[in-house]
Amino acid sequence: MDLFMMNCELLATCSALGYLEGDTYHKEPDCLESVKDLIRYLRHEDETRDVRQQLGAAQILQSDLLPILTQHHQDKPLFDAVIRLMVNLTQPALLCFGSVPKEPSFRHHFLQVLAYLQAYKEAFASEKPFGVLSETLYELLQLGWEERQEEDNLLIERILLLVRNILHVPADLDQEKRIDDDASVHDQLLWAIHLSGLDDLLLFLASSPAEQQWSLHVLEIISLMFRDQTPEQLARVGQGRVAHERSTDVAELEVLRQREMAEKRTRALQRGNRHSRFGGSYVVQGLKSIGERDLIFHKGLHNLQNYSSDLGKQPRRVPKRRQAARELSIQRRSALNVRLFLRDFCSEFLENCYNRLMGSVKDNLLREKAQQHDETYYMWALAFFMAFNRAASFRPGLVSETLSVRTFHFIEQNLTNYYEMMLTDRKEAASWARRMHLALKAYQELLATVNEMDMSPDEAVRESSRIIKNNIFYVMEYRELFLALFRKFDERCQPPSFLRDLVETTHLFLKMLERFCRSRGNMVVQNKRKKRKKKKKALDQPIASGNAPYSLGELEAVWPSLAEQLQCCAQDPELSLDSMVPFDAASEVPVEEQRAEAMVRIQDCLLADQAPQALTLLRSAREVWPEGDIFGSQDISPEEEIQLLKQILCAPLPRQQGTEEQGAEEEEEEEEEEEELQVVQVSEKEFNFLDYLKRFASSTVIRAYVLLLRSYQQNSAHTNHCIVKMLHRLAHDLKMEALLYQLSLFCLFNRLLSDPSSGAYKELVTFAKYILGKFFALAAVNQKAFVELLFWKNTTVVREMTEGYGSLDSGSSSRKPPMWSPEEEAQLQELYLTHKDVEGEDVVDIILAHLNTIPRTRKQVIHHLVRLGLADSVKDFQRKGTHIVLWTEDQELELQRLFEEFQDSDDVLGHIMKNITAKCSRARIVDKLLALGLVAERRELYKKRRKKLAPSSLPNREESLKDFCQEEPEEEENLPDESEEDEDKEKGSEAEEAPQDSSVLSAENLGQSLHQEGFSAPLLWLQNCLIRVADDREEDGCSQAVPLVPLTEENEEAMESEQFQQLLRKLGVRPPATGQETFWRIPAKLSPTKLRKLAASLSQPEEGEKLQPGLDPKVPGEQVPKEEHQKEHRAQALRALLLARKKKAGLVSPEEEGTDGGKEQLKAAPKKRQLLDSDEEQEEDEGRSKASELGAPEVQKKKRFQIEDEDEND
Repeated sequence: MDLFMMNCELLATCSALGYLEGDTYHKEPDCLESVKDLIRYLRHEDETRDVRQQLGAAQILQSDLLPILTQHHQDKPLFDAVIRLMVNLTQPALLCFGSVPKEPSFRHHFLQVLAYLQAYKEAFASEKPFGVLSETLYELLQLGWEERQEEDNLLIERILLLVRNILHVPADLDQEKRIDDDASVHDQLLWAIHLSGLDDLLLFLASSPAEQQWSLHVLEIISLMFRDQTPEQLARVGQGRVAHERSTDVAELEVLRQREMAEKRTRALQRGNRHSRFGGSYVVQGLKSIGERDLIFHKGLHNLQNYSSDLGKQPRRVPKRRQAARELSIQRRSALNVRLFLRDFCSEFLENCYNRLMGSVKDNLLREKAQQHDETYYMWALAFFMAFNRAASFRPGLVSETLSVRTFHFIEQNLTNYYEMMLTDRKEAASWARRMHLALKAYQELLATVNEMDMSPDEAVRESSRIIKNNIFYVMEYRELFLALFRKFDERCQPPSFLRDLVETTHLFLKMLERFCRSRGNMVVQNKRKKRKKKKKALDQPIASGNAPYSLGELEAVWPSLAEQLQCCAQDPELSLDSMVPFDAASEVPVEEQRAEAMVRIQDCLLADQAPQALTLLRSAREVWPEGDIFGSQDISPEEEIQLLKQILCAPLPRQQGTEEQGAEEEEEEEEEEEELQVVQVSEKEFNFLDYLKRFASSTVIRAYVLLLRSYQQNSAHTNHCIVKMLHRLAHDLKMEALLYQLSLFCLFNRLLSDPSSGAYKELVTFAKYILGKFFALAAVNQKAFVELLFWKNTTVVREMTEGYGSLDSGSSSRKPPMWSPEEEAQLQELYLTHKDVEGEDVVDIILAHLNTIPRTRKQVIHHLVRLGLADSVKDFQRKGTHIVLWTEDQELELQRLFEEFQDSDDVLGHIMKNITAKCSRARIVDKLLALGLVAERRELYKKRRKKLAPSSLPNREESLKDFCQEEPEEEENLPDESEEDEDKEKGSEAEEAPQDSSVLSAENLGQSLHQEGFSAPLLWLQNCLIRVADDREEDGCSQAVPLVPLTEENEEAMESEQFQQLLRKLGVRPPATGQETFWRIPAKLSPTKLRKLAASLSQPEEGEKLQPGLDPKVPGEQVPKEEHQKEHRAQALRALLLARKKKAGLVSPEEEGTDGGKEQLKAAPKKRQLLDSDEEQEEDEGRSKASELGAPEVQKKKRFQIEDEDEND
């Protein structure tokens, strides 16, 4: 960016900082304010980061900020402001733009910011700025925790962030052009850190227990310091060249010399420069040209061996999405003094800091105190320092913190998570692949350290290694990890270095496992199997008692003996209630919802002829669940108790189905129509190493090995050995040489055998000759082997190639589908042509229903239709419907909107499934609601049923038991019963009005309390809003959610009040969605009639009488004083309550019933009525008695229903 294009205000601010005269910087009087202005400008920069670019072009950091930092660090306010500004300016470009932009214009801005950051890094490569930073940090760390202020902690954090930002800047390789052993900018920066003493402060922060809050910052800085280093090279610095290194260098030189000699021999065979212009043309017999004739070659014969049909052709362009991933990490050898400093730093870090720091970081990660993806620094440190410890002087005690089974589990968990995210999040697949590579390196180093412990002379160390290996090899997930990584290897996301590390780690794991199996003899390991079972739909009627063959007559015959036992037990005063607990405290089901299970347990005790236990359970359940008198009232007589047990014995109670009944036959995924439930069965089995090795006999695994083998010239000798060892295991140990009969691999063998330096790859050459010899021996017997070279093969094809085609038919004929006869094919064709155009039906299902042959599966029918040419592809028969694989942002917003709309309904999940656009399973919707945090537990989505309370009379107890057993909520997987839907339809609008009116009554109470607290004006505003929305909805005929926007300060304060928000929830007003909405909204589901009722409930008592005159009519001639009126009504309510209790206990004589004035009220009460001893009900009874005297029974009857249903819902 041109400096003259700089913003004038920004230019004036930079000019007011000061000026540099020689080596002395003179600051202006308003220098501090100018620095703060620059911070403010950076806070408001646009998406192109224009302010940052202008400051970088003006070199403000090099010419002003660094001199201020080094020369005026005594000015503490100015120093703090400059540190803040420098932290902002050196922020990584990836954080500024979020990611590497793909749009050309933004990518240009990104590269420009990156160039300025590289200039900042070069300016910091000096001892002076780091000296000031280390001195300031040292002074701050000298302060104790009681003396350190919040500003001091902030300054410490900003200094660490500044160092992190400077080290994070990537190197510009094109501009530096440094070779190995030369000091790059990064090396100069590390040397400046060492000279300033900042490395010692980092070691102190890592080892001090009082400074654990900076552990993640320190670990990130250390990882950036060792970014270009390899632990093996650092460990060998200063020790001289060992014999192994010398032999490696000699082998590399020998390879280069042989290639050079081969090129000289090739040039010597070529003709001289002086030759005839007409060198001749040759006909190559057996090699066809474009036409049918033989190829004519117009060059010399010495060039014939280099002939290819691809010569002169334009190479095909590979799309970006299919290009192989490139290596991002670059390793180089730094200057010797820098390597020596880093080696000493590693040794001190391992001695004093490693275990403490890694423990603190692991604790922060487990407690989720770290930022996202900070675990990658933990895994890098684990891999790097454990490798350094193993290469320098192996001491397991120095890395004991990360040498445990828990660390293996942590790494495996993250590795599996990265692997799954790479498969699902395709846009960020490359980032997830890099994280997966770090986890794989850590896993590899853990295995290498355990393997090194096996060779330790200390018996205790070897025993620790044996324990770790025993745990690792026992668990199935650790054994299956490498298979999963090979099968899902994608060279478009994962670079060759990942494949190389995967091959080497697999080689090490197999070597350790094989050695462990040989030493143990027999080894037992864990085995897990996943069975997919269909879930049956919920039955419409409860299952009979116990699912047992007990008829009513048999139960009546058993009852006399039980009645005798129960009479004896009922009179026993020593019968204890403490021995039987009617609920399971460890169950996930709440105690309130375990009443049905308690009833079933009582019935089981009676069926098992355990009368004392049944009676004890009944009394214990009565103590736990006294509400509703389900298990009898508190003053129940022994005779009534025995009669209740008889009713329980004969009642058809619902029971949970067993897993055997819920399971169905296992079918293929294409045939599944219902939701599937995966049942994991854990068992143990004896481990066989060859059986485990057969899992690697797959074309996907071999392809990955062949891909890495193509770069055998660039691979290390150890990598080539790992590749050959695995292929040798498959070919020789498993006798599956035919797996490697593939043309691409044979071309690679041809290139290897014709390589002039093939003598350096003796192991590869020997293996190639072994495979080729086996192939030509097979080709002499099986001429089709040459055709088989074109295809990758599985174990079945390998067996047929070696044993003869058709050899598997006799052994596995039962698994193959039966052949189709001509008659069956004719019938299939006729059925398909008849029903293929029928809309709304699945043609395959119709064919399966009408096919009069041996049973066929859906898959067999579809494949045969394709084979007959009646259909083009199997995809033509896929079932219709949109299946959600990944939730898009629009689908998540739709799900959130539907949940907020129906969260107050009885069946939230059912309404969501009916209205959601993309159809998917209930389980997937439930999992997404839990992931979004809209619900805390699954039971919040259970279908809510209206409670059916038992009547007080004992003869109808059986009816109450049936009602009670239907109170339990349905599980989320079950579908709604048809009988319930029919029952709801029959109830009509009267049953729907009850909960609405109950909410009106509770809102009325809240509104009166808010009137008394001074919220009259906001309540009037809310009432007007509800009435206005009701009028609008009646006029428009359509409804949508309307926000409540408070325009006055008084209304805003009311909307922030918790009590006012509680009133809004009672009224059904929806709160704002998190992060998307600001205002409360009146839902679209509220009808105009309901809105007017809610508005009337908010009125003051005298206004409520005007708005709803029918609910509480007044008699004009009544002039009773208020206090006497209340006393009289309270007395009448108490008399009605006392009479109801006597009648419930059976103590009321007919005379008392006839004379009492509340007789008509009790008769008119519904069957589900429940009397509670509370002030609210006394007031309600008072209102009922008053209304009966005033001659308005119909209105009061409706109000009584409202009050009773409100109590039920509460």
